[in-house]
Amino acid sequence: MSPWLTVVGIGEDGYKGLGKNARHALLGARQVFGSSRQLDLLPPCIQAERRQWPSPFSLQPVLEQHGEAVCVIASGDPMLFGVGVSLSRHVPIEQMRVIPAPSSYSLAAARLGWALQDVVTLSVVARPLAALNAQLHNGLRLLVLSNDGSSPAAIAALLRERGFGPSRMTVLEHLGGASERRIDGVASEWSNPEIAALNLVAIDCRAEPNTLRLSPLGGLPDDAFRHDGQLTKRDVRAITLARLAPVPGELLWDVGAGCGSISIEWMRAHPTCRAVAIESNEDRQQLIEFNRDALGVPGLQLVRGRAPDALEGLEPPDAIFIGGGVTRAGVLDSCWQQLRSGGRLVANAVTLQSEAMLVNWREQHGGDLTRIHLAHAKPLGEFDTWRQALPITLLEAIKP
Repeated sequence: MSPWLTVVGIGEDGYKGLGKNARHALLGARQVFGSSRQLDLLPPCIQAERRQWPSPFSLQPVLEQHGEAVCVIASGDPMLFGVGVSLSRHVPIEQMRVIPAPSSYSLAAARLGWALQDVVTLSVVARPLAALNAQLHNGLRLLVLSNDGSSPAAIAALLRERGFGPSRMTVLEHLGGASERRIDGVASEWSNPEIAALNLVAIDCRAEPNTLRLSPLGGLPDDAFRHDGQLTKRDVRAITLARLAPVPGELLWDVGAGCGSISIEWMRAHPTCRAVAIESNEDRQQLIEFNRDALGVPGLQLVRGRAPDALEGLEPPDAIFIGGGVTRAGVLDSCWQQLRSGGRLVANAVTLQSEAMLVNWREQHGGDLTRIHLAHAKPLGEFDTWRQALPITLLEAIKP
């Protein structure tokens, strides 16, 4: 079937900035969908019926026109945080044509002289601002699509709170249009000027001298987490994550999640990594909610309950970590049963009873056991000596 749906990217310069193919698609369409602002950019020569998106937003009005000549107009590149991505999940690409315009990111990079391939591109349009926390690293450059005119001030406040007050900020309004404007400043001194709703924030990240370094490669400092003592310590956490082996797009169950350190580190390994933290203690549930936002993974799903009952109905995972509840009846077997084929199960034990559970389970299902011994230098009078931490027994098994 030839394409019945055309998604046209349009810039602030409107119809005059469109190429021949985009103009022909609009001239031949029976219906054109878009926001009121975008539809107002079209000249009278476009005879198609103009339809605004419903509120709440839905693609259904477009999908109901299957087989008709339909155009959807979107800002910039429709396949970059745009409606084209949403439509492609419902309409086969053979039935859809996408004609992009320069994205706001491309225009911003051109204005700033930044190499686009070296920049992290983000969006806080209807997305949690806390997601920026995972990308704050000294020397990194960010281009952030704002949700509205209040976003720059909120971003400046977040930068100050996280120790990135010296960061340079540039707000670019109405990129590519007659009303384009640029506002420069520093996050620590941001004066909250009035900003147009349509804007992008460019951030040249600069950390204060004592800002906590939050590596995305695992092994965050223990004091990066708010916890009550139920925390997989940094060195053990790094070893555990190496055995879990995060892969982009995969899903982790963090069973008995405590403060959420393992699932948070898993999600920080790659933007597409997903995780579910299962925790029954109400105080620790609050710690997970705080830590996931503070460390930039607001998408971490929290399941309030106790395994194995709380596992029912969850999407089967690619990897499971059991940090608490190993001795509870049915937890190990239920996790193993629901793990995808080829998935990894990792469980840590500190007590003799939990270690015995792992040893017995391994005899039935296989896997590898590793004993982790760590020691830290601590003062002893006028000298230093090694203080042994509690040994950890780690079980790793791969499901056939």
